Amino acid sequence: MKLYIIANRLPVKVAGTNGKFAFSRSEGGLATGLDSLQTSYEKHWIGWPGICANEEKDQQEINEKLQEMNFHPVFLSEKQIENYYEGYSNSTIWPLCHYFYAYTLYKNCFWQSYQQVNRLFCEEICRLVRPGDKVWIQDYQLMLLPGMLRKIYPELCIGYFHHIPFPSYELFRILPERAEILKGLLGADFIAFHTHDYMRHFISAVERVLHLDFKLDEVQINNRVTRVEALPMGINYESYHKASENKEVHQAIERTRKLFGEHKLILSVDRLDYSKGILHRLRGFATFLEHHAEYHGKVTLAMVIVPSRDHVGSYAELKTKIDEEIGSINGRYSTMNWTPVCYFYHGFSLEELTAMYYVADIALVTPLRDGMNLVAKEYVATKCDNPGVLILSEMAGAAVELTDAIQINPNDTEQIENAICQALEMPEEEQKQRLQRMQSILSVQTVNKWAADFVNELNATCMKNDMLRKKRIVAATIAQIKLKYNQAKQRLILLDYDGTLTALKPRPEDAQPTPELISILQQLASDPTNHIVINSGRDHFTLEKWLGSLPVSMAAEHGAFYKENGVWHKNIKKIEWGAGILA
Repeated sequence: MKLYIIANRLPVKVAGTNGKFAFSRSEGGLATGLDSLQTSYEKHWIGWPGICANEEKDQQEINEKLQEMNFHPVFLSEKQIENYYEGYSNSTIWPLCHYFYAYTLYKNCFWQSYQQVNRLFCEEICRLVRPGDKVWIQDYQLMLLPGMLRKIYPELCIGYFHHIPFPSYELFRILPERAEILKGLLGADFIAFHTHDYMRHFISAVERVLHLDFKLDEVQINNRVTRVEALPMGINYESYHKASENKEVHQAIERTRKLFGEHKLILSVDRLDYSKGILHRLRGFATFLEHHAEYHGKVTLAMVIVPSRDHVGSYAELKTKIDEEIGSINGRYSTMNWTPVCYFYHGFSLEELTAMYYVADIALVTPLRDGMNLVAKEYVATKCDNPGVLILSEMAGAAVELTDAIQINPNDTEQIENAICQALEMPEEEQKQRLQRMQSILSVQTVNKWAADFVNELNATCMKNDMLRKKRIVAATIAQIKLKYNQAKQRLILLDYDGTLTALKPRPEDAQPTPELISILQQLASDPTNHIVINSGRDHFTLEKWLGSLPVSMAAEHGAFYKENGVWHKNIKKIEWGAGILA
């Protein structure tokens, strides 16, 4: 049996053209966590290989090489990447889920392409999947996929994890395709989010858009359940916590210390995106410098921004504003011996980044909205034997777990300023205590545990749905019941009232029998070979009022009273020891 992990992008880098391709595994939290997942299932990945290979021979060569790694590519055209990925996924869904609804673009070609690419993924899964296999779908680019698969394979075990925030109903309702998206997601057996807030927003959207009722964490659809849960994603804690023991990391630590000297180092690491609050962070740092001249020449902000989509208008505009803000700060405060903001507009190797975590006195993580934010967790984990302070936005999913961070509202410039002061002045012993408490959480809630917990919850939900399917009366079962019924010389028919003869009602008094039900029971009872017994937890007065005219036996109040041959009998034994207690 196999576990198929479905993601927009395969965890591999493919480079080259004209039949000459190089392949290397990608590093990242998701790939790391799922690679280390201990399961009896053989793991396979399905996704876009990250390269537009239009020639059939190129696709064949890439496919053959990826198959060796249990990777199955879904090839996409440049137009599909433009409309499905850059378009609907990142220009419609991404800004809406991050509460930047003014940035949200609605184009029919985006939606058409999103459906088309989800169908391509569905076709590839259907080509590979076999009975007993499980499918785990990752993130917002593939929200229609669970529903598509469910229509083709009603019994397939399907899980979905949503890695970004799920917005409140008031925002989600703006989306024209809101119903289609929710129906697609509900094709999954099990859906998980980083936080309970995201889960609660999803439940609210389902109830108000699709008018389905959740009972706690489950909703029933067509004789099966979809269950939702909050499972915060962790990191590979040990690899970061012991990173300083690595020779390459140790060398990078020495280089980083030499670069920044004796200055207090504030570290900021982000991908270029308007949701990350980079401008707010810079303005908070500028306010800090304006009001605290005593720290001039003593504190440096290392601003690491990884390029992302800077060819897109809103991102290019953000990049320009960031450059201008950094230029303004450095132009105003720099001296011959000190530059307040050290700006890096490129990525770093894992070893170099880990070294910066280790050396940094403060990590400044201030997203305006973030599904989780693993940078905050990585920084805390790296601090194995040295102090440090995490300043964290309360808008990040990680804030739920990292309560010992200095939490701030990223929209409050003064609060950012005060948090930097508090971090710089915090006693070393307090820094270590806060870090130890956060590390005790991160060391348990690892990415390995997250992946294992998800698969375990998925398995449990799928088992429940298997049981529900077995209870369902199909045509063959009905035919068998009819045959046995007709062959029987005497029949005892036991019927529960609430939930069987009538639907369960919020107000029990509303569950009165319909004329149709009375007629059916009358017909059954008129056959002399049938003996009908109706069981209920209701009082016998109510049963007599509703069903007393029928020639049937009844058990009321869970057997405390029973009616046979038209007469009610009391079935309560005398409690001998009661008199002694009352005395």
